[in-house]
Amino acid sequence: MAITASMVKELRERTGLPMMECKKALTEADGDIERAIEDLRKASGLKAAKKAGRTAADGVVATKVADDASYGVLVEVNSETDFVARDDNFKAFVEKVVEKAFSERQEDVAALMEGELEAAREALVQKIGENIGVRRIQVVEAPVVGSYVHSNSRIACLVALSGGDAELARDVAMHVAANNPQVNKPEDMPADVLEKEKEIIKAQPDMEGKPAEIVEKMMGGRINKFLKENSLVEQPFVKNPDVTVGKLAKDAGADVVSFVRFEVGEGIEKEEVDFAAEVAAQVKGSS
Repeated sequence: MAITASMVKELRERTGLPMMECKKALTEADGDIERAIEDLRKASGLKAAKKAGRTAADGVVATKVADDASYGVLVEVNSETDFVARDDNFKAFVEKVVEKAFSERQEDVAALMEGELEAAREALVQKIGENIGVRRIQVVEAPVVGSYVHSNSRIACLVALSGGDAELARDVAMHVAANNPQVNKPEDMPADVLEKEKEIIKAQPDMEGKPAEIVEKMMGGRINKFLKENSLVEQPFVKNPDVTVGKLAKDAGADVVSFVRFEVGEGIEKEEVDFAAEVAAQVKGSS
C-alpha cells in the first residue's frame, strides 16, 4: 500500500515521533495506522497515542438538561461542511431536534425523525444543498445530571451523579470534555482492552530477559497506571490537579455514576478529495 504524506502526518501528530520513523512504521504495517501505533509501542515503550483527531463529518453536538437536573439529552447532527454547521438555518434545525428528543426522552433516531422533523430536514437539505443527518442521541437520567458543551460545539458531555448538584456535574462534564477518559471507574475497563495493553507492555524492550515474577510485578504497576490515567474518577481534576475527580465528588457527598461524551464525526471515515485532480479530470473529460 502506498504511504501518503497525510498518513505520515497523522501518525506523527498522534505519536510525536520523527517523520522518518513514522514513515518506516507505516510501511512495515502496510499503511495501517492503528497497527503502526501498536508496533511502535511494543518496540519503544511509546505511551498510548492520541485518539484520532481527524473528524470524518462536520456538524455540531448539543445538549439540554431539565431544570431540576433529573435528566438530559445529548445529540449529534451532521452536515458536510463546517460552513453549514455555522448556518443559522442549520442551528435552528438542531434546536428542533434537541427539543423533540428532550420532550420525548427519545434515543431512537428513526422514531424521532418521523413526520414533521424529517420534513424539516428534507427542506433544509434542499435549501442548503448539503446532506444533513441526525446521527445519534443519548438520554441520561440520574439524581443529578449536568452538561458541558465546548465553545466550538464539537464536543459535548453529560455526567450523571448520585448526589451533589448541577454545578458539580457540569464541572465533571467539562473535565470529561477536556480529558476524554475511556471509562468511569477502573473496574469498568473492558477485559479485551486490558489484555491488549498487557500484550503491549510484555513486548516492550525493558521486559526482555527478566524473570517471570519480575515481569508480572512490573506489569501490575503499569496496568494500574494505565487504569488510573484512563478512568474518570482516578484522573486529576482539570481545575484542581491536587484532587481526583472521584475525591472531588466524594467531598461533595456524591458519586460519579456515568458519563457520555460525543465528539463531532468521531468514528466516521471521510473521503479525502483532491480538488486539483478532480478539476483536471473534468477538464480532460470535456475536451
